[in-house]
Amino acid sequence: MDLNVFRKAKENKKPLILDGAMGSLLQQKGFKSGGDTWMTNVNSESPDTIISIHSDYIKAGADIITTNTFRTNPAAFYYDLSRSKEEVRLAVSLAKYSISDKSVLIAGSNAPSEDCYQKERIVSKEKLEVNHKNHIDFLIDNRVDFVLNETQSHCDEIEIICKHCYKNSIPFVVSLYLTDNLLLLSGETVTDAIKLISDHGAIAVGFNCIAPDLYRKIINKIDLPELWGFYLNCGSRNPEDESIECGVSPETYLISVEESIKYSPSFIGACCGSGFEHIKKIKEFLDGKD
Repeated sequence: MDLNVFRKAKENKKPLILDGAMGSLLQQKGFKSGGDTWMTNVNSESPDTIISIHSDYIKAGADIITTNTFRTNPAAFYYDLSRSKEEVRLAVSLAKYSISDKSVLIAGSNAPSEDCYQKERIVSKEKLEVNHKNHIDFLIDNRVDFVLNETQSHCDEIEIICKHCYKNSIPFVVSLYLTDNLLLLSGETVTDAIKLISDHGAIAVGFNCIAPDLYRKIINKIDLPELWGFYLNCGSRNPEDESIECGVSPETYLISVEESIKYSPSFIGACCGSGFEHIKKIKEFLDGKD
C-alpha cells in the first residue's frame, strides 16, 4: 500500500474514514456470539451478511474497511494454526469481494490474545508470540493492506507485534485501549506505549474502544504522535442478554469528531455500538469542510 495516504490525510486535514463496528452490528441483526471466537462464525454461516456490511460501510463513506478477523487468531482456536489460517482466508476474501473501488483499503484486524479488558495476563510469552506472529502473517499472506492491531493494552503484546512487523516490513497500526489514568492495563504510560510503537515504524497510532470523555482527556493531556487516529466506543450493554447496543448517537459522536480536527488526525472511525449512520455523519462533516 501507499503509506503516504496517512501522511497526506494529515497534511490535507482530511482524515481517512475507517469503518464502524462489525461484531455488535451482527448482534443487532440477530446473530449469536461464538464464545471465544466472537462473530467469526458468521463468515461461514452468512457470508452475504458480512459482504453487505462491508459494502454498506463503503457506501456510507469509509475509505478503510476492517476484516471480520477480530477472533480468528490462533488463541481463539486453542492454537490450531490450520483452522486459524483458513478462517483468516475466508474473512479477507469477503472483504475483498465487497470492494469495487480499488482505492478502499483493507485493514486486517488483530486483537489481543485474551479478552480485551483483561488486566492479568494468563498465557505465556511463548504462546503470545505464536498467536500474534502467525495471525499477522496469515493476514498479510492474504494481502490485506495493513494490519490493524486493535484494543491493545499490554506492553508485552505490543512489543511482540511491533518487533515482528518491523522485522518483516509489515505495514501496521496499533490502536490502544487505556484506563482513566491514561495507563495500559499492564501499567505503562500511554507516552511509553506511543514511543514503543513509533520507534518500530508503525503507520500510525490509534485509540479505540474508549469512551468519548476519556478520549477528550487523552487529546488534551498528551503529546499526540505525528500520525494518529481514533475510533471510539459507542456501545451500551443490554442488561437482558449482555449484547452491545448503540449508546452514542451519530449526532453526539460527531461532537468528538469536530473537536478533533484541529489536532490533524490521519484517520477517524467508530467502534462498538456504531453503525452506518455514524460513518455517514463523519463523511458528511468532512466533505462539508472542503
